[in-house]
Amino acid sequence: MAYWDWPAENTHDNSHVVLAVHGLTRTGRDFDVLAQHLSTKARVICPDIVGRGRSDWLADPQGYQIPAYVGDMLSLMGQLVQEAQNQGQPISQLDWVGTSMGGLIGLGFVTLPGLPIPVGKLVLNDVGPVIEWSSLMRIGQYLGKSGQYGSVEEGAAYLRSIAAGFGPHTDAQWLALSQAMFRQLEDGSVTTHYDPAIAVPYQALTQEASKAGEATLWSLYDQVSAKTLLLRGKDSDLLSVATAAAMAARGPRAQVVEFAGVGHAPTLVQDDQVEAVVRFLLDTP
Repeated sequence: MAYWDWPAENTHDNSHVVLAVHGLTRTGRDFDVLAQHLSTKARVICPDIVGRGRSDWLADPQGYQIPAYVGDMLSLMGQLVQEAQNQGQPISQLDWVGTSMGGLIGLGFVTLPGLPIPVGKLVLNDVGPVIEWSSLMRIGQYLGKSGQYGSVEEGAAYLRSIAAGFGPHTDAQWLALSQAMFRQLEDGSVTTHYDPAIAVPYQALTQEASKAGEATLWSLYDQVSAKTLLLRGKDSDLLSVATAAAMAARGPRAQVVEFAGVGHAPTLVQDDQVEAVVRFLLDTP
């Protein structure tokens, strides 16, 4: 599993680590803007979850599921803790930012017993224990269908057509978000960066199984002891108003921040979105 490492500007701040974990078809490069801001006071680690970006692809696509990703993150955490101790700069504070799938991985991770360092603060970006079935169906329409494009710009235009929920972005912002989403082929064209087989377990999901999984996710959410911030796109089709309200009333009683003009999911590159996360994680006024 590859990861992007943003060391803190001042080396003594490397004792505060933020793990930032991306959504289903994305990469750790989604957090470039946020990481630049957070690295003023913390070290930020942004993995490419297996099957995506620069990470390896699995021989068995059934491994592309949340429990396996939680295990991968635990292995990464163990490595980071050991390296920090060897360098005489032990990790003293651990926080988590998870967008969509990255938030679900976070729910599994932060509730693991015996973590070497407990997660102090958790940011869930447009995701909760109840995931609307209509949103899962929408995502399933494009998941695993790796097209071929003449250039990154052409590919970026396609991504823009299926990601209206990300909200308005300038052309420069969108290109920056899109560049890591493609890999170059021998003929010079580009295709999506991820293993199309990540769609295999996803496509096997039934509405009944999804409904049954909600009880498990609520159970995990109710066990969260970390201070929790829930971000929601006001037009989100994945995280409903009712689910967000329930998350504010039970478990860690998440603080909820909504962003107008955004659906699923806020990209954390716009100033107001970045500010909300930085203020929460770094205790800035």
